[in-house]
Amino acid sequence: MNDYAEISQLVARERLYRVRHVKELADCYYPDATVATSWQAGSLDSFLHGEPAEVDPKFLIFGSISTPVVHQNSNRAYVELPTTTHMRMIVKGVLMEIESYRRLIYRVEKRDQDWKIASMISINESDNLRPVVPGTTLKIDPKELEGLRPSYQFLAYVRQAAGGKISSDLLGIDRLDDVAKVYAKAEDWLNTKK
Repeated sequence: MNDYAEISQLVARERLYRVRHVKELADCYYPDATVATSWQAGSLDSFLHGEPAEVDPKFLIFGSISTPVVHQNSNRAYVELPTTTHMRMIVKGVLMEIESYRRLIYRVEKRDQDWKIASMISINESDNLRPVVPGTTLKIDPKELEGLRPSYQFLAYVRQAAGGKISSDLLGIDRLDDVAKVYAKAEDWLNTKK
């Protein structure tokens, strides 16, 4: 298998293992990896062993991915991976599903013989919230959405409704300058010899 195929398989496995909640997820990462998502930013351990406030363990999280775009230079690469995540939850007594569109940016390295993830960061693109059971409705006062950013407004809404917190400064496509900085840093990292 060539490097591009190995790298593509690595990020696809990481997403699959994440939704399956299997221990092999850790093997996709280097132990010193960092991960930044909508609910945590920090060490690999905080990503592996934490859960966002709105997640109810009786509902499974599932998702899908698009074709990754790999930017490689020798033993380093960064990967852009569009993803869609679906989560069910009870909001105000109604069974709802949130659909989140994100772009994941992975930095991967081949330190010995294997490609593994050195970091991953999530860029929010958009989200939807809808009832699961046809004919049921959830009434949200538009004032409850005021101040919530369009790239993840419903994710922020359900997290707050579940008693959690969410930063108003997460990466999102509604702040293009912040996203451009992520890409610029990834390019610099890619082209810096180790």
